[in-house]
Amino acid sequence: MLGRILGIILPVFAIVLVGYLYARRVKPDMAMVNRISMNVLAPALVLSALSSKEFDVATQGPLMLASVGVVVGSGLLAWPLARAFRVDTRTLVPPVMFNNCGNMGLPLAVLAYGAAGFAPMVALFTISNLLHFTLGVWIINHHAKFSHLLRNPIVWSTFAGFGLALTHPPLPEFLTVSAKLVGDALIPMMLLSLGVRLAEVRWDAIRLGLIGGIACPVTGLAMALVLAPALGLDATQRGLLLLFGALPPAVLNFMVAESFRQEPHKVASIVLIGNLLSVLFVPIGLTLALH
Repeated sequence: MLGRILGIILPVFAIVLVGYLYARRVKPDMAMVNRISMNVLAPALVLSALSSKEFDVATQGPLMLASVGVVVGSGLLAWPLARAFRVDTRTLVPPVMFNNCGNMGLPLAVLAYGAAGFAPMVALFTISNLLHFTLGVWIINHHAKFSHLLRNPIVWSTFAGFGLALTHPPLPEFLTVSAKLVGDALIPMMLLSLGVRLAEVRWDAIRLGLIGGIACPVTGLAMALVLAPALGLDATQRGLLLLFGALPPAVLNFMVAESFRQEPHKVASIVLIGNLLSVLFVPIGLTLALH
């Protein structure tokens, strides 16, 4: 079991480390790379995964519902925690709710479950992103306008992907192969980008970073352990949900906090320390998932 877990997590952390070391030495400008990842690679990945014949909306419905429960439940558990430590809820709650299911969850799902785990984790990734840009933004700013959400290529690819998943129309092979080739490039790119981003954030507010970095996987795992039997998930779905729950805070939390000027340096610390603590919590999640 230990050998299998190491075989799953070491390639992921190795690629993140490469990105981190490269950023420390070269300090690359990742703006264009991140734009291509979010506007081209991610939509292609979503379309490719959700339109594949292996993905069935009805079968994976309980898992997707459970992922919403993990996100919302983690937020409800984080709310009193923020009050107890006298932290602004807008700073702590979103990083606890929204985890790194893109950068880290997708490659872990592939390595742990192969093709059977890939499309379902992509579905969780899209659901988490939609919740982040709606509920997550609303938590930070109740007066935020959501019109920009409709201009997000991931949102359009999500709706199109689920439409294809429900109907499964015949698609030209060159189109599906092209989308898969482009989408597959996202996983290593996101891991490298994660390493670069971690090299840029600061160690300010270490105490808050520890609180948020621990609360994210702990609340996620707690909700996953409750929801998996309650919704009757099968073994693979249960494992994916536990893996989803054990993930650290998403780097996207820092970007959203920065755009709304919601103490981004504190959110950056939660993201940084949370991702460092993933060395501890991801193996725990994998152990529970593969048990």
